[in-house]
Amino acid sequence: MNYLELRKKSERLRLRLIELIHSGKTGHTGGDLSVLNLLTVLYNRILNVDPTQPKMAGRDRFVLSKGHCAEALYCVLCDKGFIAPEELDDYGTCNAHLGGHPDVTIPGVEICSGALGHGLSVGVGMALSGKMSGKSYKTFVVMGDGEQAEGSIYEAAMAANKYHLDHLVAVIDRNGLQISGRTEDVMPLENIRERWTAFGWDVKEMNGDCIEDIVETIEDIDYDNHKPHLIISRTTKGLGVSYMENVAKWHHGVPSEEQYQTAVAEIKQRIAQLESKEEE
Repeated sequence: MNYLELRKKSERLRLRLIELIHSGKTGHTGGDLSVLNLLTVLYNRILNVDPTQPKMAGRDRFVLSKGHCAEALYCVLCDKGFIAPEELDDYGTCNAHLGGHPDVTIPGVEICSGALGHGLSVGVGMALSGKMSGKSYKTFVVMGDGEQAEGSIYEAAMAANKYHLDHLVAVIDRNGLQISGRTEDVMPLENIRERWTAFGWDVKEMNGDCIEDIVETIEDIDYDNHKPHLIISRTTKGLGVSYMENVAKWHHGVPSEEQYQTAVAEIKQRIAQLESKEEE
């Protein structure tokens, strides 16, 4: 997909995401919205995955360590054909297959995630397994910035450096907010780039709100440099819904009917603008 197609795809997924959270009456809305651009790019331009063969031997591995943002992942997996639309429609009902955190019974989901701090360790194991068996697949792990307070992340970081896991890519969704407020008030992270560089990682930063920058940053990764890769994705919590952006209370929350209609109108306006660009 080219940049315009990816931007349109992301906005359509954003609309579906808001619909899903509103109808299901549950969701970690702010973080879903901040990570959605990244997931859109990964699944539509980067990852080697096949919905007809979810366990394909040579597939790239994806781990959503910040598993509470499952709704964004579900929308992307459904769009790719891993999840049936009717399963997505059932989200939030008592008999729903899809829960508040991803689990391995869902096609396309590699691990049960949601207990923060575990995803990178599992990703290191996946990447090390591939390296030891001579496989060329890549492993991508997406973490939250509040999650960086978990000590197990840094044990995994040291192991990834020790074993030169250059087919491992970790991304921090750096939206600056967590459930209890600003990350820099709760547990300061900066200078986060220097920290991960000191652990021996190849560190890049990108504007995670910008489709073009996401593509260019990921496609510029050198998978032969014998270093694991860390991308600090600077994002906006609640991206794309004006009253949610950079507001901590939308870490988790369901829009009222009025708020829902406002969000839908904003997103549909952007979709229309993107569609008009395609016609130019």
